[in-house]
Amino acid sequence: MLLRHSGALLGAGLLLAASPAFADPSPALDRFSFSVGAFNSDPKLNASFGTAYGTLQTGDIKPGRFTMPRITADVLRGDSQGISFDYYQYKRDYSGGIANNTSFGSFGTLSTFGSANVNTKLDFARLSYKWWLGSGNTVFGLGAGAAYYRATLGVTALAAVNGQVGTLSESSSGSAVAPMLELGVRHAITPDLRLFADASGVWKSSGRFHGNIYNASAGVEWFPIKNVGVVLAYGVTNIDLTRENNSFVDSSRLKVRLQGPSAFLKARF
Repeated sequence: MLLRHSGALLGAGLLLAASPAFADPSPALDRFSFSVGAFNSDPKLNASFGTAYGTLQTGDIKPGRFTMPRITADVLRGDSQGISFDYYQYKRDYSGGIANNTSFGSFGTLSTFGSANVNTKLDFARLSYKWWLGSGNTVFGLGAGAAYYRATLGVTALAAVNGQVGTLSESSSGSAVAPMLELGVRHAITPDLRLFADASGVWKSSGRFHGNIYNASAGVEWFPIKNVGVVLAYGVTNIDLTRENNSFVDSSRLKVRLQGPSAFLKARF
């Protein structure tokens, strides 16, 4: 499903970008670029699961380093406006001890012990329209658009409810479209060696599946070949999403912090 949404977003962006150029843009920008790479991060995860017996909370856990695939594309319209597309998928499982003891009033207490399995998956795609200010070696960008995200959260644990021991298995999933804002700066040391910094924020304050996703990164682009180069960056992403359940079951929440280096192969035209 997400691939269809991502393809539709990218296709719409390419159609909007199909307009003639009138002059050469800043050497910090490209008419068209496409990047494929990976983000190597050391995530910190905190999740809570609404169950019929109370809320199961994992506390802060660190599943260990992992590599997350990512693709981006940018199209410049005229000399100072453009379309930007981004897609990545976070998918991580955790097996380990989770201690939880939650009281839910006169109904009793939910306690977990031993090992638990936590499964998380987030698909994220964004499409934004950008305005670039400046025409020399340094330009500043402002962007606005929409993001589509889908999250799945699951847990299996050994639990006791009012003295009765058994296996507790819960899962929650949802998807939403939310508004997004972006800021960016590009600087060309030479046409083949460039610096960049970006920040973006996605938020949805209402609805059954809501929350925010913030990202910041900075890096360098180097093109040893005119149309093919490498991109090295360091970034931080904060994810905080909540899915409201029915009135008899508490909500589920996923909080993830991703931090680490990225590497991309970039083609420009």
